[in-house]
Amino acid sequence: MRRYSFARNPSPPAPDFPQEMTSEATLAGYAAVQDYLFSLKAGGVKFGVDRMRILSRMLGNPESQVPCIHVAGTNGKGSVAAMLESILRAAGRRTGLYTSPHLVRLGERIQVDRALLTEGEIMDYVRELQPIADRIGEAGEAGDKPTFFEFMTAMAFLQFSRRRCDCSVIEVGLGGRLDATNVVMPEVSVITSIGLDHCEMLGDTISAIAGEKAGIIKPGRPVVMGRVPVEAEEAIRRIAGSNGSRIVSVREEYGDDVSRYPDTALEGDYQRWNAATATLASRLLSPSFGVRDESIASGLEQVSWPGRWQRTMIGGRLLILDASHNPEGASVLDTNLEQLHAETAGSPVAIVGALGAMRAGPLLEVVCRHCREVHLAVPKQARASSYAELEALIPKTFRGKVHRSLVEELFPSPSVCTAGDRNDILLVTGSIYLLGEVLSCLEPQRGPAEGRLQDF
Repeated sequence: MRRYSFARNPSPPAPDFPQEMTSEATLAGYAAVQDYLFSLKAGGVKFGVDRMRILSRMLGNPESQVPCIHVAGTNGKGSVAAMLESILRAAGRRTGLYTSPHLVRLGERIQVDRALLTEGEIMDYVRELQPIADRIGEAGEAGDKPTFFEFMTAMAFLQFSRRRCDCSVIEVGLGGRLDATNVVMPEVSVITSIGLDHCEMLGDTISAIAGEKAGIIKPGRPVVMGRVPVEAEEAIRRIAGSNGSRIVSVREEYGDDVSRYPDTALEGDYQRWNAATATLASRLLSPSFGVRDESIASGLEQVSWPGRWQRTMIGGRLLILDASHNPEGASVLDTNLEQLHAETAGSPVAIVGALGAMRAGPLLEVVCRHCREVHLAVPKQARASSYAELEALIPKTFRGKVHRSLVEELFPSPSVCTAGDRNDILLVTGSIYLLGEVLSCLEPQRGPAEGRLQDF
């Protein structure tokens, strides 16, 4: 087991970038940087770690300078990552947290001690990385220039190294085996859950998807496996075995009785499963990280992760924000809505948007079973389901009202929602991008929304 010594130095000042990389003549202003990053997104998603390895090597391999925990999974990986970061911070560690996508601001993706990457830091990093990315593109074949997600991943590695983080938590972007984050050599690998999502990229069976997620397992490094289907567990255990990696299973450690699982500030049984996953991963860290039972309990108690069955109030009414973007997530939403009905004896008014029929169908089936009225919204993303596509998926048995709505009309100010009646409970669910648009209306202090840089 590796040991680390952590000297608690004050947080260093922002890094000095080479003068030639910060010329005002290049990418002058944040708007120009946003445009440049958006141009990288136009190239689409490119699987593979070769470009990222080259980019990291040209940067001095910053990912190797900070110990990390690597988190993959169909659902729950963001929540587990947030829990792990909170636990490490409760243990007195300076933390890095890399997640995607962002809800409102691009800087949410890269945080040190939960402080977001600033616009100024993003500008400096992009100016530093642009000429390096250009050289990679010129030296290789067409399409070899680093992608938007690889740019962001490089920014995270540099930020965590230069800010002298004691440990970072790195969430996989998509899949695992071929994800840009898979250049790391983690202290612990975590696979939170396995379900059918992104099948066009990861495979159309549970076993195939599990194999892609398990691609983050590294030789000799332990693995925490969340509650997964049998066929997923078989695939994960096979890959772990071939790597000589010890597996710790949430189900084996905690069983099926959710009352035995750790408590957490995030609401719902599913979050207690996630809390168990984070707990087991924390316990696998070297003692030199200083993580004890008290810091685990404190971290789980204090964790914050917006948009996951998040309760807030608007105009005196309960508003719940819950990202539920695939069939597995719809199943969790079903359970949460059953519990909400038992608690309130009411039927909420739902605001729903999704990306694609495979996600929208199960989601609308659950929503229409529990809600009395549905407002359909189309997130400002190219992959978003249209009103007509969503309407076609409303169950024929649903007798409530269905509306075509715009987010800015539903939430004209931070304290007003025009949906439903004054005593209704409100639910915003579906795509995380829809939740981001709503949060931008509810919390203008976050700053202008950066929706066009959200997807991937």
